[in-house]
Amino acid sequence: QVQLLESGGGLVPAGGSLRLSCVASVRTLSSYAMAWFRQAPGKEREFVAAIAWTGASSEYGRSVQGRFTITRDDAKNTVYLQMNNLKPEDTAVYLCAADQSYNGEIPSAYDYWGQGTQVTVSS
Repeated sequence: QVQLLESGGGLVPAGGSLRLSCVASVRTLSSYAMAWFRQAPGKEREFVAAIAWTGASSEYGRSVQGRFTITRDDAKNTVYLQMNNLKPEDTAVYLCAADQSYNGEIPSAYDYWGQGTQVTVSS
């Protein structure tokens, strides 16, 4: 199976920035669409961002539009999430997801998931 490992989470003041990374144990990352989701305790998993196989297409959740940017470096088997102007409402476990089909914001459609990295934004 594909294994995904997230990193880069931490504690940051409101208005600050973090850059999350997700390294995939795949032979060719370009074969996979990638996405980021987040989940706070007691809440449903929320779509954050997705990027297609070549990076030609991407989309973002309404709550992060204009603040977060998803990119990929297939040579390094890595997808990134640059998070700027963080708000306390962004506090959650951020999870990386992958699939050989582009599924956009539908979490149940992704076949592979990482364990997540905690992002905490203080007020």
